[in-house]
Amino acid sequence: MNAPDPMFLPDVQSSHDLRNVAIARVGIRSLSYPVQVATAHGSQPSVASVDMFVALPAHIKGTHMSRFIEVLAAHREPLAAASMRTLMATMLARLEASHGEIEVRLPYFILKSAPVSGVQSLMDYRLALRAVADAAGLRVWQTVTVPVTSLCPCSKKISDYGAHNQRAHIVIGAELADPMTVEEQVRIAEAAASSEMWALLKRPDEKYVTERAYDNPKFVEDVVRDVALALNADDRVLAYTVEAENFEAIHNHSAYARVEFDKRAGR
Repeated sequence: MNAPDPMFLPDVQSSHDLRNVAIARVGIRSLSYPVQVATAHGSQPSVASVDMFVALPAHIKGTHMSRFIEVLAAHREPLAAASMRTLMATMLARLEASHGEIEVRLPYFILKSAPVSGVQSLMDYRLALRAVADAAGLRVWQTVTVPVTSLCPCSKKISDYGAHNQRAHIVIGAELADPMTVEEQVRIAEAAASSEMWALLKRPDEKYVTERAYDNPKFVEDVVRDVALALNADDRVLAYTVEAENFEAIHNHSAYARVEFDKRAGR
């Protein structure tokens, strides 16, 4: 009688399951992981929060969780919408799955020069890259959250002294057919705001930003419509969502607007 191989360990995950319940998404969520992310000028290091899922057929007991980490660790391309396609293909092959989803969320920095003094500083944004593979094919979304300044047109119109303004966020999620740099996406958002923001400003810059916002008042409705027009004119964008949220200076709530459009469906 042969002794059992001490190196053999049973693969419980691959065993048969009799409950006949398929699982839509199974995998890992909120993994913190160091990454390289593609920029308009090369790549930059960041730390991402990563979700990786596959669909699990009803007859298989479990997925191999360690393989998700192996796939991510072996990925060498800087993260971008295009390389998310490669990462998805590798994950589906390694997990022997046909459907999957990957999302990475990370801080993204752009070196900006102040509008008058020219002093340089790093401005931080939030970037999310999401890839979904299912029966409809593979779709990739690139989403940026852009902090800006918003000044109220109504306040300016009715007030004898100044107008209330506040920090705001513009969030653009774009399904892309061809690459668009994060910098381009950020610029679309900043161009639609009352004023863009910088991390470091000198007094002449503060004067410029204050007067720029005062001369360019925007409701949240104005912002999302202006961004939508820019995205409608860009053939790289197949579909999009645009959100604007003003963290109101004179209310204890936010003002909010959202537009979504799929060019393929015409709605």
